[in-house]
Amino acid sequence: MSNYETRVRPAIDQPYYGDDEIDLRQLFVTLWQGKWIIIVTTVLFAVAGVFYALSKPNVYQASVLLAPAQNEGNSGGISGQLGGLASLAGINLGGGGSNKTVIAKEVLKSRAFLTDFIHRHNLSVPLMATEAWNMKSQSWVIDPEIYSVETGEWRRDDEGESLKPTDWDMVKRFKNGHLSLSEDKETGMLTVKLKSLSPPVAKEWADLLIKDINEHMRRQDVQDAEARIAYLEEKLNETNIAGMQQVFYQLIESETRTVMLANAQNEYVFKTVDPAVVPQEKSEPKRALIAVLATMLGGMLGVVIVFVRAFIRSGKQETNEEQE
Repeated sequence: MSNYETRVRPAIDQPYYGDDEIDLRQLFVTLWQGKWIIIVTTVLFAVAGVFYALSKPNVYQASVLLAPAQNEGNSGGISGQLGGLASLAGINLGGGGSNKTVIAKEVLKSRAFLTDFIHRHNLSVPLMATEAWNMKSQSWVIDPEIYSVETGEWRRDDEGESLKPTDWDMVKRFKNGHLSLSEDKETGMLTVKLKSLSPPVAKEWADLLIKDINEHMRRQDVQDAEARIAYLEEKLNETNIAGMQQVFYQLIESETRTVMLANAQNEYVFKTVDPAVVPQEKSEPKRALIAVLATMLGGMLGVVIVFVRAFIRSGKQETNEEQE
């Protein structure tokens, strides 16, 4: 046997421990040594999570499923046939039903429409000054530090400024905390969801919102059509050409038909497929989920603390050994 083989053999016979095995063993040792830190942190976070979940009030959600309403009659066909003539007369007969639906969806989210909606239905106090909903009396619990029920006035802060919310604040609260829209791109169906601390109020707001958007779009189209009729009648009186007079008569007839059909439809832009109902169960908070997440977060934080403490201790130990 050569000297080389003699030198190598002892190294082969010695048992080998991989770094992973050593790290895993040390990992469990470190965790076991800091088990009380992990347990205490987990329990504290679990208790805090439960208290936080219980402190959150129940929120109820009412939803409405809407479909684009089909315009009655053949006004769309007439508008298409007379579109060229209308352009010669210098007016625009407007777009079709699909374009009207797209506009209505954007109006439903617009600041101007929501501001008008909040003021029309006196929602400023329910939006900005309520603490809870009393299920027994079916009434709002008003925060007396924000709004005075006796005087009907908003309180003032320490500097004397009124706590009355601005339109910006109310629309922001309504859009972020109460209203949500979701659209099915394939079918064109629109789902409108309204959240509130009160089950009946959630349904009421959903119904009012759909009613108002239909009425808003109807009123806008009627006003536009009546303005076009007035313009056409003015142009009709200015011309003596029989052919142009016939064109104006046809256009006026088309616009008059638009006004009649708009006033005859209750659901002008959106047709209710599945109406809102008073929710029987809360939609949030997810108290069980909050408690579980808080417990997991506490456990992970405890593990991090244990490892950081072990790392600091090992660093100090190495420093002391080097100094010795």
